[in-house]
Amino acid sequence: MNKIKKLNIGCGKDYKNPREGWVNLDYNSQYKADVIHDLDKFPFPFKKEEFDYIYCSHILEHVNDLFKTLGEIERILKTGGRMHIRVPHFSNGNGYNDLSHKRFFGWFTFHQLLEGYYNKKFNLYERFLCWIIPVGEIEIVLKKI
Repeated sequence: MNKIKKLNIGCGKDYKNPREGWVNLDYNSQYKADVIHDLDKFPFPFKKEEFDYIYCSHILEHVNDLFKTLGEIERILKTGGRMHIRVPHFSNGNGYNDLSHKRFFGWFTFHQLLEGYYNKKFNLYERFLCWIIPVGEIEIVLKKI
């Protein structure tokens, strides 16, 4: 029976209670991470298609090169594996308090990244609605095919 190999990228605050059975990665050596690595340094210290499941909670807004980072995550994710992403939505006012945020995300950011097009009609709807009902974060699970 094959064991599912899981990676928690940017374990950060999970350091007090690391995810058991996971490989926990962070850049800060004060955290109880299994691997200390700066996500702006490529390649990541893992083999191609090493992980079945990768969890990235609130890290993509901090990296210098979003496309290189996503490409590197895709490299270490097995075909059929899943990438679970959580990022701040641009209408989250608290997100602007963190000066280390380099970008914000909208509902259709990942559609644009994955499909290479931008649907302006939906973007206008999102910008209008999000100020009436602010959104805290976006959570998406992608499967590598």
